[in-house]
Amino acid sequence: MKPTLLILAAGMASRYGSMKQVDGFGPNGETIIDYSIYDAINAGFGKISFIIREEFLDSFKAIFEPKLAGRIETDYVFQNYDLKQFGIDEEIERAKPWGTAHAVLAARNQVNEPFCVINADDFYGFDAFKKMADFLTSEVADDTYSIIGYQVDRTLSDHGSVSRGVCQVEDGKMVAINERLKVYFKEDGTVAYEEDDKEFPLDPLTRVSMNFWGFTPAVFKQSLPMFKDFVEANKTNPKAEFFIPLVADGLIKSGEASFKVIPTDAKWFGVTYKEDKPIVQKSISDLVENGTYPANLWS
Repeated sequence: MKPTLLILAAGMASRYGSMKQVDGFGPNGETIIDYSIYDAINAGFGKISFIIREEFLDSFKAIFEPKLAGRIETDYVFQNYDLKQFGIDEEIERAKPWGTAHAVLAARNQVNEPFCVINADDFYGFDAFKKMADFLTSEVADDTYSIIGYQVDRTLSDHGSVSRGVCQVEDGKMVAINERLKVYFKEDGTVAYEEDDKEFPLDPLTRVSMNFWGFTPAVFKQSLPMFKDFVEANKTNPKAEFFIPLVADGLIKSGEASFKVIPTDAKWFGVTYKEDKPIVQKSISDLVENGTYPANLWS
């Protein structure tokens, strides 16, 4: 059974100012999602599931269905505020849904095969998709999951510090993720992070999470009790979010599952602010120019 690619695309992109999930970055208006899907098809994935808000459905279908018809199966998962579907009777007012692991749980009735999760607005590179597809077809198990580990120096910006989930790795497995809020290039080209007003060096080959995870459907049953506990503990905190690393940390600590760190030397880039757009466009243009992608992706 071919694995499924689950794309997290329900965010409102408030810092970007518009729906960056469907904004054009390629030479013919291709979205970042287009490049992820193109790489996923070539890597051997069999289905694309978009996790979106229901009001995005018509826009997504209009943009992606004509391109993907006959190439790969597609479906849509709606992330919303309804907690009753998870066995939670309380109604809790929030400005946005409950985070990335909540989004994954929303797919529990539609995904029945090994799958991976990515962000809609991040460019990951073919190497990452190929390695994940191989893992999901030959290694994954209900107690053996994975994360793509990027070299931290292949994920940084020349325009300031960024937050990164730094993976602590032992014998090829992740034992913890430490969130570093200010990671940056120093003037001499080395990498460092700042914490409590102190600077600490960081090996440029350190593996970091860019939210590219591999699972079996068992993760739905494993994470549901965690989500219920999280909602109960945070029902008065409208900004609390149930993130995938919280699930990973819980599974590692309980011994229910381990996470293989799959290394890639691919360059990651993403878009958070409007100012990022020309940088991403230039990066994609360079990849088209060197032959990594065709100028018209779906021709």
